[in-house]
Amino acid sequence: MRAGINTAIDVARGEYVMKIDEHCMVDQGFDLKLIADHQDDWVVIPRRYRLEPETWEIIEDGRPPIDYMYLTNPFVRPEDVLYGLHGAIWRERHHENSAIEIDDTMSWQGSCSFFKKSYWEKLFPEGLDDANYGTFTQEAQEIGNKVWLSGGRLVVNKRTWYAHYHKGKRGKGLGFSNAQYRAHQAMTEKGRIYCIDYWLNNRWEKRIHDFEWLLEKFWPVPTWPDDWREQFKSYQEQASNNMKEYRERNADN
Repeated sequence: MRAGINTAIDVARGEYVMKIDEHCMVDQGFDLKLIADHQDDWVVIPRRYRLEPETWEIIEDGRPPIDYMYLTNPFVRPEDVLYGLHGAIWRERHHENSAIEIDDTMSWQGSCSFFKKSYWEKLFPEGLDDANYGTFTQEAQEIGNKVWLSGGRLVVNKRTWYAHYHKGKRGKGLGFSNAQYRAHQAMTEKGRIYCIDYWLNNRWEKRIHDFEWLLEKFWPVPTWPDDWREQFKSYQEQASNNMKEYRERNADN
């Protein structure tokens, strides 16, 4: 996926770029609505609904649209390989900030984003990093953290929307062999461990803010304890140790 995004943006000739999953429906006039409220150093996420693919309609089941996501504490369950610096739906912030039409979001799911090509080229002169993250994992974290920690803004625009199809169990088991699934899982684990270490240990040299600044900006953040500042050094050490152990285990691969 990363290589595809890099290639597509490289050949794009317009001023603006939208990256969107193929299994999505969009609002009428979404492009003009996004352009109308855009700034040069923003990455913008339209409000996200849930798509029913059989009827190509928004699912109306009582759940609110998704406007905000936060980055989870990767060490809530340190032995759980599913835990990481992931984006999670921030329901409390949705209700607290319901009247704000264009607002900051700590993270997002990754299925749709809108930005100026010139801004992308500034943040990613060599494209997304598939060497360390792999082809798929943690795309939203790689982009969103660079935006915030370089002084830009990641914002949700509630004046327009898209609807995304979450397949759940539908389609599972189709297309991938067991060997391909194992390779995908191994790549996911590589990206998960790298992402935690890279951002918590402030390894991006072009940042103007540390990761701690991002937590402070959005505090309080679910899953992060009240004494996270006192624990942060231990988080950094654990992230560094996990990265070291991963590299030692895979030194011959």
